[in-house]
Amino acid sequence: MQTNVTAIVEDAALVERRRSQIVAAATKLFADQGFYKTTIKDVAKEAGVSSGLVYLYVREKEDVLLLVLLQVVNSYAEEIPKAIEGLVDPLARLLRAIEAYCEVVDRHRAATVLAYRSTKSLSRSRRLLIQQRELETNAIIADAIAACMKVGLIREVNIDVLTYQIVLVAHGWALKSWFFKSRLSLKDYIRDSVDILLGGVVTKLGQRRYADLRDGASQGTR
Repeated sequence: MQTNVTAIVEDAALVERRRSQIVAAATKLFADQGFYKTTIKDVAKEAGVSSGLVYLYVREKEDVLLLVLLQVVNSYAEEIPKAIEGLVDPLARLLRAIEAYCEVVDRHRAATVLAYRSTKSLSRSRRLLIQQRELETNAIIADAIAACMKVGLIREVNIDVLTYQIVLVAHGWALKSWFFKSRLSLKDYIRDSVDILLGGVVTKLGQRRYADLRDGASQGTR
């Protein structure tokens, strides 16, 4: 099966607009009632269009699921680099990357949960595509960790393990939002999570630098 999603309509701007409409409707329905129980007819009704119109922009329901999941993983890959652009201080880059990751998850909570629940419903080639996009995002985090290690702000650790600990923390805001949202703000969740994540890996030099950043003395060093 192809990993791309083809459309009958050739107007790129119209395809993007209609697919955004379809993705928004599908995300809600897939989250509420599951991928398998949701039909294209359901998606069309939620989107306020006809089923025939939906089929102008996708071939099948799996196409819709792929578009939903790509929206969120592409957001990670696009928005995290923007958030750290221009930041020179390695620890500031890492902290901002974690913050940005959590912020993207917050904006796409339902889709993030779907990525855990429904990626298995994709064909193997499409699962691999989603995994590859995730790895591209992870590389941003891993590079930030490596930069901190290089200058002695973080001790020598398994970068892959720490990277995925950060990924899991970011995703945890969506996966357990029913618990966290009623108890603390996203800002507090990020602060407390970073304290726990980095508490065991920052060096004495890193602790001093982290304290400066926490106090706001050197926020946004460029």
